[in-house]
Amino acid sequence: MKKLIGLILVALVLTSCQKQKIAYVDNGVLINEIKEKLDIEAKYTIKDSVFKRKVDSFRQVFQSEYQKVASLSKNKQESELQLLNQKAQGLQQAWQMEQQGFQKEYQVEIDTLISKVKKFVHNYGKTNGYDYILGTVDASPSVMYSKEENDISQQIKDAIDAAYSK
Repeated sequence: MKKLIGLILVALVLTSCQKQKIAYVDNGVLINEIKEKLDIEAKYTIKDSVFKRKVDSFRQVFQSEYQKVASLSKNKQESELQLLNQKAQGLQQAWQMEQQGFQKEYQVEIDTLISKVKKFVHNYGKTNGYDYILGTVDASPSVMYSKEENDISQQIKDAIDAAYSK
């Protein structure tokens, strides 16, 4: 009986000492440097520059209209300025709504991308036999020290980019 208990204890000690496969990723690298994120940013940079050009052209039209109003008599100036100001306020509200729409679209795409990356890392860990893949960022590090070979950020980034390119 003592031998059986001894064998069970040895077996427990040996199984509890098995080395686990643990790695970590830099979340900043995964989210900010992958090709899909860069493409999303490029898309919204283009949308933003088109939007700014549109706003600038309207501003130029309004400037010329304000200059025309300045040449009118005092009575006409007041009524024309009031109309122009109302028109400008309406356009400004429309621009703000359009800009907020872009921001919401962008945020939805980024949130979707983050979910996709999390799922990818999960599947990568499963496929490659990891027990844990930890995430860390410079601003709030959860991994204070690790051997460099435990950082698989670049490997996962490359795998995500390869999958995105397909």
